[in-house]
Amino acid sequence: MSISQPFVDIGEIERACEAIAQTVRTTQVNVSPSLSDLSGVPVYLKLEHTQLTGSFKLRGATNAVASLTDEEKQLGVVGVSTGNHGRGLAYAAKAAGVRCIICMSRLVPQAKIDGIMAQGAEVRIIGNSQDEAQVEVDRLVNEEGMTMIPPFDHRRIIAGQGTLGLELLDQVPDMATVLIPLSGGGLISGVAAALKARQPQVRIVGISMERGAAMQACLKAGKPVLVEELATLADSLGGGIGLDNQLTFAMTRDLVDDVILVSEAEIARAIRHIYWQERQIVEGSGAVGVAALLSRRIESVGPVAAILSGGNIDMKQHHRIISGEDVDVTQEAA
Repeated sequence: MSISQPFVDIGEIERACEAIAQTVRTTQVNVSPSLSDLSGVPVYLKLEHTQLTGSFKLRGATNAVASLTDEEKQLGVVGVSTGNHGRGLAYAAKAAGVRCIICMSRLVPQAKIDGIMAQGAEVRIIGNSQDEAQVEVDRLVNEEGMTMIPPFDHRRIIAGQGTLGLELLDQVPDMATVLIPLSGGGLISGVAAALKARQPQVRIVGISMERGAAMQACLKAGKPVLVEELATLADSLGGGIGLDNQLTFAMTRDLVDDVILVSEAEIARAIRHIYWQERQIVEGSGAVGVAALLSRRIESVGPVAAILSGGNIDMKQHHRIISGEDVDVTQEAA
């Protein structure tokens, strides 16, 4: 394991803003009266689940595809994904006329597979984890010369995700705390780099699920480690960070102020709250910040912003959750 690259900086993020401006939507921010009353401070929800392709991942993918050489475009791109990166990369590649293959594990919900295929990408289902799917990505790079665009540990990806931070700062300039879903660290690294450069006092809190929270396990170990990928309502937060992680482990370690884990029941409660109180449809991974707020895990003396990072949930599952059913994906995946 070697961590040798310098952190992604504000200049890279500002250039990403220019590169993606014609493709990526500026998403709205809403104040939440119910969460503000509960928290005792203004709570703002960044509606990134309304992004084209249904998640923030389009930002990084668009920035990465924009940087490809003509030869790389001709040979195509490949990536591993738990769903949302694949959809974003498929969209960005199609817009650029580039062949795209997405490799995924058997744990990825069918709705996310269908969403990627609808963008014209080829999907290959490999193994039971993101790490196993990565083996096929590596083969395509080595044997067919395709360019790998990973879901998080990549300068252009991180810079693209960082554009969300600058956008949020324009919308909520006085925020004191920002709640960011945490998985491999691409989103939180980019947003934290943007915010800390412009407003260093902002508190960055990563939120993940109790089941298979890879980055939190790595932070506790002090280095990237293997973590078992488990079924969870926050399926987009699954997967490891890579033992040879170059950027996001160190950036998360140094730029993030706290990490909070939420339970499956808390995630389900948040999905229900976001639907019935906020009138939004959000997947489990996008609901974890609200889960932490509802569980009173967040302390702030000033405005809080929570990023609703994705909305690509299976609608049958969503219906069951908002109807009050106890949806136990740990049993259903067995």
